[in-house]
This record gives sequence, structure tokens and C-alpha cells, in this order.
Amino acid sequence: MRILILTTCLLLGVLGTKAQEEPEYRMEIGAGAGAQSYVGDLDANLLRGQNAMAGVVAKYKPNPRTAWAANLRFGKLDGSSSNAETVYPVLNGEAWNFKTKTVDFDVTFEYNFWPYGTGQEYHGARPFTPFIALGMGLTFANADVTGLDNFKKSSTGFQMPFGIGVKYKVANRLNLSAEWLMHFTGTDKLDGLADPYGIKSSGLFKNTDCYSTLQLSLTYDLWTKCKTCMNDDD
Repeated sequence: MRILILTTCLLLGVLGTKAQEEPEYRMEIGAGAGAQSYVGDLDANLLRGQNAMAGVVAKYKPNPRTAWAANLRFGKLDGSSSNAETVYPVLNGEAWNFKTKTVDFDVTFEYNFWPYGTGQEYHGARPFTPFIALGMGLTFANADVTGLDNFKKSSTGFQMPFGIGVKYKVANRLNLSAEWLMHFTGTDKLDGLADPYGIKSSGLFKNTDCYSTLQLSLTYDLWTKCKTCMNDDD
């Protein structure tokens, strides 16, 4: 009986040591797809005008609690003055419709509510966690407008994405995440209609256009953390 107990303890010790020797990865790389929608002068409804978007994502993970995520997305926005709750003087009662192609790049800081991982590379890590994200980036937009005089208008503006998400370990090196972000931009030209009341736009919040993104991403772990650092908590 004593031999059985001693053998069991030794096996548990070996398995525990082996679990902590599983590699911890610093990087993730993959792709995402989802929907994005316009929020601005012509429409404040987040659920209206959903358009497909897709992109690539890379993440650097300093520790199981945090990550820096870089996203490059390609998508579309559209809208119409018929959805607006206000009559804009600049339109003179005429219809205004736009379709805008967007390219945006941003870097966000993600904070996980719980340590994220398989639990084999970091003690106490969980394969599922919600997170919050905040960052900065750029948005490039090309609006194709019909109404009044038809024209195309390009614009570039800083953007600040902020939102929430969840991530899940599908396998040891495979991650699935769902993320919703609101992008506050420094431009009022995503819809081609700049300063409809003659109030000059400024910063990221004064009379500027916004858009939201809902993205599902699949990423693969890369870049093994050095073994001499395995016991570090950072």
C-alpha cells in the first residue's frame, strides 16, 4: 500500500513538472472577418447598414494577462440621408447616399480578466477569458457619393478603437476570439458630408464620424518563450 501511495505521488510530481515545462508562446498571427457599420451625421443606429469586412491580426503577449494586438482591416460603410433623424441645411432637402471603402490599421492593448492559456504552460491560466481593448490607429476612407453633385472624396484620420471581447483556446496553439470595437475617428468625411451644420470638426469626438467593427479571429501561436524565463510571472 505504501509503495502504491509513493508511486502515485511520484507520478503526480512528474506530471506537474511536465505541465509547467510546456512551452509558452509570445506571438499570435492569423486572420479575422466580420461586419462593420457607420455611425455619423446620417445614421446613429449601430445595427443598421452592416457590411462585411476582413483583415489580418498579429499579437504580442508579454504575459498571460495582457496582449498588444495589431489589426489591418478592409471593409465598407454605407448610409443615406433617409435614415437621418435631422434635416441638414447643407442638403437643401436633397437625398444623400454614400458607399465608402475603408482601410484601417490600429494597435490595441488587451487586458484579460483572467490569465489566458492552456493551464499547462502557466499555473492558473484558463482557456477562456473576456477582455477589454483600447488603442490608436489610422483610417483611410474613399467615399462614393450620389445626391446633389455626384463625387468621390478621400480622407484620412486618426482613430481610437475601444471595446470588449472574449478569447478561447481551441487547441494548444490555436486561438479563437470575438471582439466588438467602436472606432472614434478624427474625420467627419466618412460619409462624404463634412460639417453639415457648419460646426468645424476637431479631435476624435467633436462632430466626427465613427464606425463599429464586430470581428471573429482565428490565430496561431508562435515564438516560444525562453525556458529560463518559464518561471517568470511577466
